[in-house]
Amino acid sequence: MENATKVMSQAISATTIRTGKYLTFTLEEEEYGIGILKVKEIIGMMPITSVPRTPEFVKGVINLRGKVIPVIDLRVKFTMESISYSERTCIIVVEIDSESETVLIGVVVDAVSEVLNIKEEQIEQAPSFGTRLNTDYILGMAKMEGKVKILLDIDRVLSAGELEALEKAP
Repeated sequence: MENATKVMSQAISATTIRTGKYLTFTLEEEEYGIGILKVKEIIGMMPITSVPRTPEFVKGVINLRGKVIPVIDLRVKFTMESISYSERTCIIVVEIDSESETVLIGVVVDAVSEVLNIKEEQIEQAPSFGTRLNTDYILGMAKMEGKVKILLDIDRVLSAGELEALEKAP
């Protein structure tokens, strides 16, 4: 009985985590969403200082009101074709919970779309692509207006090792 209660409790908490407001954005014609509580601000593109010996998806760091914030390009992280930035390209500053602390990271996206309130009945589990493809960073798939929006668990987009390397960057 105790085990059944634990399983039910986990299912309820998973539901409440996925339901809510999401900031949606585009990458290469696809729509993605990040939980609005993880978003700290949205800023236009600004000069990014590159940091040597970082992974290709790490664009560098920015100085945002005296705070140095690492910036990653989600296109590159998701192995999409890199494009030159446009006037719609922006940086979403998100708060990521790492094992040791909370870290602010800038995420470069093609364009921010809107904030949507997504209900549980609109969300399906991420499809299984087999054991060779890791989809842990996908919270679910939101079905809206005949389209699918990929809901990201921004805390899991970067692996623990990648996040640790970012924390140690200047």
